[in-house]
Amino acid sequence: MYFFDLFAGIGGFRLGLEQAGHICVGFCEIDRFARNSYQAIFDTEGEVEYHDIRKISNHAFRKLRGKVDLICGGFPCQAFSLAGRRLGFEDTRGTLFFEIARAAQQIQPQFLLLENVKGLLNHDQGRTFRIILSTLNELGYDAEWQVLDSKYFGVPQHRERVYIIGRSRRRSRQFLFPIGRKSKVSPLSGSKCMGNINPSGYGLNGKVYSSSAISPTLTTNKGEGVKIAYPILTPERIEKRQKGRRVKQESEPMFTLTSQDRHGVVLEKRLPPSRGVYVRSNTNKGFEAAFEGDSVNFAYPSSKVRRGRVGKQVAQTIVTGNSLGVVTNQLQIRKLTPRECFRLQGFPDWAFNRASRVTSNSQLYKQAGNAVTVPVAFEIGKRLAAIEKEGESE
Repeated sequence: MYFFDLFAGIGGFRLGLEQAGHICVGFCEIDRFARNSYQAIFDTEGEVEYHDIRKISNHAFRKLRGKVDLICGGFPCQAFSLAGRRLGFEDTRGTLFFEIARAAQQIQPQFLLLENVKGLLNHDQGRTFRIILSTLNELGYDAEWQVLDSKYFGVPQHRERVYIIGRSRRRSRQFLFPIGRKSKVSPLSGSKCMGNINPSGYGLNGKVYSSSAISPTLTTNKGEGVKIAYPILTPERIEKRQKGRRVKQESEPMFTLTSQDRHGVVLEKRLPPSRGVYVRSNTNKGFEAAFEGDSVNFAYPSSKVRRGRVGKQVAQTIVTGNSLGVVTNQLQIRKLTPRECFRLQGFPDWAFNRASRVTSNSQLYKQAGNAVTVPVAFEIGKRLAAIEKEGESE
């Protein structure tokens, strides 16, 4: 199939769909930093290129009619995310769904493939999602959807997203979902998940210990989230900032890790492996134990109700900031690197290498958190290719 990539980001949908044999004819992405990475990763010469979807005319969309079989798009999720204020269609980003609807009305592709956060399903007591389904129905599309978790598609990250398929009633009545959920975690296990830390010399530098842990959800604080390591880690200490000394005692909080700091952050006294590292959490015990290879999430450090901060060999969801770390062999905690964040979204190293040549680390963190997980897009792309083949044989 030929597809048009809306809200393209760094091309998670595109890479997965191309791996499944589909062909991209053009893309639209408003963020110039994401666009730089996208064009570094993919050869876009000769393709249709747009920036702001709101400025694309109906006439321009109609010129793609007959040339596009599929429109894909991970439309902005902040308006519906549990991590945000959940304003939905009151947020201008939420209204961008209707720009997808406008594109579909003019282009009339056979399929639509959309992605968003799971919170879209119950936003405004389900009314928001009903409006989306009603809109697709009015455009002549039957809709099906499924919440898919990236950890079941070969990447070590717990990331639940709702995927929506719109099938034109004029051309196809074949169903794509459900996709099975049998765990296939860890082609990316071991040292493959880790890699080098900031070879530039900024921030943490040196050897990365092997680990098969799944990281927490990546966020867009651009790698500046707090990483504290003492017998019971307290995210509330985010305000504390130490200067001068470069080594902390066992009972003290670590320095805040940022991508700018040149110093390493270590524990002077190693904790015995049998004890693990204890992270304060809203559980019956009041903490969660993290051991080598586990991930630790320090997002929303002042929260009194947050739990699930420790990922047991599976990463939590990556979002647009980097508020997560991983426990190393000696029970130290370090933040994930941009390369690791790209790997958690299923991007191969060659794609990261190209993007990193034109994009700063802070933007790379953000881009990874916003991306569609490549292996999920690939699995859906295979289903679409099978449907297309069946249609040709009828």
